[in-house]
Amino acid sequence: MGSGAEPQVRPSWRFVLSRPAHFMAFGFGSGLSPKAPGTAGTLAAFLPYWLLAPWLGRGAFTLVLLAAFAVGVRWCGKTGEALGVDDYGGIVWDEIVAFMLVLLWIPQTAPWFGAAFLLFRLLDIWKPFPIRYLERRLKGGFGVMLDDLLAAGYTLAIIHGLLWLR
Repeated sequence: MGSGAEPQVRPSWRFVLSRPAHFMAFGFGSGLSPKAPGTAGTLAAFLPYWLLAPWLGRGAFTLVLLAAFAVGVRWCGKTGEALGVDDYGGIVWDEIVAFMLVLLWIPQTAPWFGAAFLLFRLLDIWKPFPIRYLERRLKGGFGVMLDDLLAAGYTLAIIHGLLWLR
């Protein structure tokens, strides 16, 4: 069961809706995007963020994201098993959780949201050290979730470095 391999089951709306774990792992269906599913999943993070952020403080939202990471390990692992591919591109819950973390800890303005989106996508695709190294070694749901969490960490470090410089 490798990353980048063809799935044993062709993902479709029928597959995504067959189990709650698949629906969530596929980011409410955004991972079915035929082009750039990771980008679609990252964009999908805006809606739950904007729905929850006004009602939760940073501390409570961080706890929600920790829980979302923990259940994401299971959802992404189960969905990967069902597909026969550990980190299938349509599994985007990892992007959603990681990018909501980024959104939570940056200035709440459109320019910063846009910059964070572009930077996160670049880092998620490029996978600077040690992200690519760990992605190749850690399998299952934890491996799926961890690489995006690290990309979020790099994104936040760069953005806060830029904020410090200005």
